[in-house]
Amino acid sequence: MRWIRPFLFVLYWIGTSASDEGTQPDQIHLSYADDGCGIVVSWVTQNITGESVVEYGTTSLNARTEGRSSLFEDGGNETRRMYMHGVHLTDLQADTRYFYHCGSDRGWSDIFTFKTPKAGNKWPMRVAMYGDMGVVNAQSLTRLQEDVTRGMYDAIIHVGDFAYNLDDDNARVGDHFMRQIEPVAGYVPYMTCPGNHEQEYNFSNYKARFVMPNYDVSESMFYSWNFSFVHFISINTEAYYYLEYGQQPLSNQWQWLIGDLEQATKPGARAEHPWIILYGHRPMYCSNRDTSRDCRQVGDVVRVGIEGVFGIEDLLYKYGVDLAVWGHQHSYERMFPMYNYTVLNGSAEEPYVNPRGPVHFTTGSAGCQEELAPFSEGQPEWSAFRALDYGYTRLTVFNETHLYWEQVSDDQNGEIIDSTWLVRDKHGPFLRSDLNNMT
Repeated sequence: MRWIRPFLFVLYWIGTSASDEGTQPDQIHLSYADDGCGIVVSWVTQNITGESVVEYGTTSLNARTEGRSSLFEDGGNETRRMYMHGVHLTDLQADTRYFYHCGSDRGWSDIFTFKTPKAGNKWPMRVAMYGDMGVVNAQSLTRLQEDVTRGMYDAIIHVGDFAYNLDDDNARVGDHFMRQIEPVAGYVPYMTCPGNHEQEYNFSNYKARFVMPNYDVSESMFYSWNFSFVHFISINTEAYYYLEYGQQPLSNQWQWLIGDLEQATKPGARAEHPWIILYGHRPMYCSNRDTSRDCRQVGDVVRVGIEGVFGIEDLLYKYGVDLAVWGHQHSYERMFPMYNYTVLNGSAEEPYVNPRGPVHFTTGSAGCQEELAPFSEGQPEWSAFRALDYGYTRLTVFNETHLYWEQVSDDQNGEIIDSTWLVRDKHGPFLRSDLNNMT
């Protein structure tokens, strides 16, 4: 393929051409659009540019799509201003490598690439999942960059807590973090949910920087997307904790979540996307030595709700959600299938083969300055495996019945310290009668 070198040279020259001060694209990152196939390209400029454009193509930048920009004003004492740009690319061929750059006649980014998903819904897909990664001690980031360079993932899912914090130093820490993840997020869609470290100014930095599906309704606070065999659901656990912003965000999410699960579990929808995977920041269960009011408490509000209202666990059980993935605790912990502290293994020998309840795991050790969260001395019977290594999770969905994940230890030079197959021959609601058959 002799065209590659001269083509890339031309692209580099275009991407690095001169620009007006403050209008050069910065912090480029991707996300999937509402249909799970279209791509949203997002970036930041310090000054207004007049237009927001992505030029892209497979062998040259011969396609052009315009988007929109909005002024963001940080809530800090400097009230820093910047312009957030987003362009939705829709006319993309399946399973195709695209080159792109973004910007305007007042400044273009360097050249990036992305690959679109395969056609249809029946193909193995692979994502990396983790939470709690900051500017300082982002230990897993280098290894993730290497994985992305090798084309290992169809998406990255970051389950809350970014930068520590996006708003710090009048949002300069957020700028630093977004540049830091650009070698990952500029090439693979970077899907997110909010964590407690995003709460300042009513999550304004998070809402401005990340454009997820359903953005016009929820500002990236909750959404779902279909991808290969999976219906992914992202929730905002912080709505349960920051009630100073009102109870309406929690109520809105609750009503939306029930409606989304109703649609996702209709026979036709579940035949297309049999696996349902929910992710959010704060776990319902953990065995860390943490005295806070969340997952160490039997009355955890994400799990059981506030005064018995808005509890998520009953929905997971009722609608047959297969897997729930969390961050927040700076560790890795895999639980047995469970509901209300009751272990519901498929069998004693094969707990994750046709389990009788949802499976939870926490992957919150990507790396930040708060360091790791030690476990309690006694491991509960519902906790199957736990580790205090920095690292992240690779999750692969092979087909309608077989899902696999493994935990990568960055402390051990990329060694796999835990791996699990989750097998469901038939997807659907879990049975109340199984609660009487504790394993």
